[in-house]
Amino acid sequence: MLELKNITKIFNAGTVDETTLFDNFSFKVDDGEFVAVIGSNGSGKTTLLNLACGTIRPESGAVIFGGNDITRLPEHKRAKSIGRVLQDPRMGTCGNLTITENMALADNKNKSFGLGAGVSKKRVEYYRTLLEACGMGLENRMNVPVGNLSGGQRQAIALVIASMTDIDLLVLDEHTAALDPKSSETLMEITDKVVREKHLTTLMVTHNLRFAVEYGSRMVMMHEGKCVLDISGEEKKNAKVDDLLKIFNQISIEVGN
Repeated sequence: MLELKNITKIFNAGTVDETTLFDNFSFKVDDGEFVAVIGSNGSGKTTLLNLACGTIRPESGAVIFGGNDITRLPEHKRAKSIGRVLQDPRMGTCGNLTITENMALADNKNKSFGLGAGVSKKRVEYYRTLLEACGMGLENRMNVPVGNLSGGQRQAIALVIASMTDIDLLVLDEHTAALDPKSSETLMEITDKVVREKHLTTLMVTHNLRFAVEYGSRMVMMHEGKCVLDISGEEKKNAKVDDLLKIFNQISIEVGN
């Protein structure tokens, strides 16, 4: 499905702040996997997502997606088959537009635009069905501007929008981090439901160790541009938050913190 092959990524090249984060780094996500990625700040988690989505490009190496080399493919073209939900709830939706209008924009993502109506009345009931599955009552607020909603509600809409078209990969970039605990729990439950029902290959970065343990089929821990832990199957099912904290603490000691 997705493979980062022999990637080198350098930041601030040619300056006193030059940093090589990835050095001949390789990483692979198989079709149907739900991968939770954890790690300290600066470990390479978000850079991993940005390389997959095309937000940044590597100095060397290749990004392979569905068997094709997309290393030089622009981000907006990758978005046809990759859905992404960012940390900030405001980034995945347009606050001045209603829920219906936001969903209509997403519904037409891979279609050519003309001078016809932006919202098809025939599709509104379909939008209601998608929102009803969230269990937040959003299907009853279709004409409300998204900017009037709570962060949790807005992020739930962003998740629905990101996954409503035929995408091959769902990328979640700390999508619960800006929410209160209750909203975070609700959004993770919705996320798990969407991933399972649509059988989506998913790559999720999170700082919440419990979410990383409880959700997904595989868990990866990053540190200084390397995978220091990669577990799946029974090993993933048996993982404990305390075990992850021990690894974090050991890493912290090794780097002198």
